[in-house]
Amino acid sequence: MLVLGYMSGTSLDGVDAALVETDGERIEGFGPAFLAPFSDAERSVIEHATAQALAWNGFGEAPALFAAASAVVHQVHVRAAREVIARAGRRPDLVGFHGQTVLHRPERALTVQIGDAQALADALDAPVVGQMRLDDLAAGGQGAPLVPAYHAALAAKLGLEGPVAFLNLGGVANVTYIGGQGELVAFDTGPANGLIDQVVQARGAGRYDDGGRFAAAGRVDAAVLAQLLSHEHFRGQGPKSLDRYDFPLDWADACSLEDAAATLTAFTADSVALAARSLPEAPKLWVVCGGGCHNPVLMQALRDRLGICRTADDLGLRSDFVEAEAMAFLAARSLRGLPLTYPGTTGVAAPLTGGTLWRPEALAA
Repeated sequence: MLVLGYMSGTSLDGVDAALVETDGERIEGFGPAFLAPFSDAERSVIEHATAQALAWNGFGEAPALFAAASAVVHQVHVRAAREVIARAGRRPDLVGFHGQTVLHRPERALTVQIGDAQALADALDAPVVGQMRLDDLAAGGQGAPLVPAYHAALAAKLGLEGPVAFLNLGGVANVTYIGGQGELVAFDTGPANGLIDQVVQARGAGRYDDGGRFAAAGRVDAAVLAQLLSHEHFRGQGPKSLDRYDFPLDWADACSLEDAAATLTAFTADSVALAARSLPEAPKLWVVCGGGCHNPVLMQALRDRLGICRTADDLGLRSDFVEAEAMAFLAARSLRGLPLTYPGTTGVAAPLTGGTLWRPEALAA
């Protein structure tokens, strides 16, 4: 099948859309990919909805702003789809839709992704698989990370021999360990770009630390770093997941932008290094993807701590679109009833499929 996958991350730069030729087990080829950026007005609506979601925290009636934010998410998803469909010259057979996460509380089996899967199916005239986290949460899993099955398929396509690790540096960082026999271990390691982005934006210095220039000019605050690393997330083993807002940033008010960026960059690298110690074996290779792989200061910090790190781009992949591709792959798996999550990736008791299928109303009728 030709499957369209979407990812709209917590960095709020826009909606990634990517086409993948797959049967949900193998990756046969890659079609066009495109980032549809949010306008400032669109981003503002989603930011306000996220703030309301954090205040709401899943108790009582959901914020009314979710509807407006969902409409924005839908519009940009359609915009992204039109571009990749035009480039491909054909419609997808299936769509994998993640939605925009505004709240993730796995300890309460709660995750909230806004967006309208039925409206998307109607707009694209294609079946849509969404809500791929919910079955895992209902079965006692973390609902995240979702991407490991795709990372394993990429490793197979590239002929990488385990143990190898894929590290995604989005708003939050997550690792997938693929052992020599294909065994999977995955979890959120800690923050990646999200906290750095928040500090940079709060200072009116842009949307992110472009090229790591702020971190490169700053000094790490060792006391703050030690406090950040004492967070309960870093205690114990096993599958675990995060919300990018789980870590406080009030300490940053007393720091220069450069020192805050340097400290948070070290925090990301150190938290990945902590995660590496809990893996079954030391990976021969770390494949790094997501926006953070374009930050040379962060990449050097990771190499200093982990050893061989190569970006997905170095291996002929598309670093910025791996997660969107993964949603396409997972949609195909869902359609075939194949597992999306595993005991080693989310803590669910047994391999579990998931997702809900929406058909265009014209087809459904």
